[in-house]
Amino acid sequence: MAVVFDLLNEDPRKKGEAQPRHPEKAHRPDNPVLRKPDWIRVKAPGSPKWAETNRIVKENGLVTVCEEAGCPNVGECWEKKHATFMIMGDTCTRACAFCNVKTGLPAPLDTKEPEHIAQAVSKLGLEHVVITSVDRDDLADGGAEHFAQVIRAIRAASPKTTIEILTPDFLRKDGALEIVVAARPDVFNHNLETVPSKYLTVRPGARYFHSIRLLQRVKELDPSIFTKSGIMVGLGEERNEVLQLMDDLRAADVDFITIGQYLQPTKKHHPVLRFVTPDEFASYDSVARAKGFLLASASPLTRSSHHAGEDFARLKAAREAKAL
Repeated sequence: MAVVFDLLNEDPRKKGEAQPRHPEKAHRPDNPVLRKPDWIRVKAPGSPKWAETNRIVKENGLVTVCEEAGCPNVGECWEKKHATFMIMGDTCTRACAFCNVKTGLPAPLDTKEPEHIAQAVSKLGLEHVVITSVDRDDLADGGAEHFAQVIRAIRAASPKTTIEILTPDFLRKDGALEIVVAARPDVFNHNLETVPSKYLTVRPGARYFHSIRLLQRVKELDPSIFTKSGIMVGLGEERNEVLQLMDDLRAADVDFITIGQYLQPTKKHHPVLRFVTPDEFASYDSVARAKGFLLASASPLTRSSHHAGEDFARLKAAREAKAL
């Protein structure tokens, strides 16, 4: 497993030294950052509603993937008081080539975090909330019990809020998935991120078929939970590989697929090899629906948690229509 512990001979927290955000990428050659095409444009954040969401997040000492991963939709989502909370700290133990979340040795879990997340959800008045996390390969259960505690705290503080989780793969963490599923989130999302041929360069710490099996196992444990997965395109994948990935997800009974354009965070990250056109995204959307997904979202700015609340309503409606 590719984790960043090997890169840290000493815990930098003990020395008070500033560490690079991505120590495993620091000595890699620069990759040029391509100019974005006209169809990838977003509104800069800064509205009063955005500021209110930002205030609540900061007052509760919370981390959001919106900020940590540099999501292009943060202005739109925070304007609507939608935020994806990232639990278990801001430091990931994996070293994925695409991700802008900080890598290194994480701090211990914050036992008050479930309560703080629940308070923020209540203050924001969220109808639907998305909870994700960094990878925590350092923990015996990969953080599964912490996920469960957050779900239970939100249920207690805001019973009408529906809960979507976006989890790590819990690789080599026996029993972890069962702990999370037993807490009964409404949507279980785990992203494949890319096609299997790109895993060694893009997602080296993960295993493609383990992730497929994880999603399949959720349905076996609780068929009522919606399952969801997403990928990025523009990393060098072929169209036929994306179509095969769709078939693999459908074989695992996954309900919802998201497909978005990869955007390179820095010169040290994996390069964008191609900007996929809106017409190609529309084609992926049509094919996914034809293959039997209850819902598909494919566009340049599609992200796992973008429009999550609206998509949850569509998922429920699609399941009900299918049952008729």
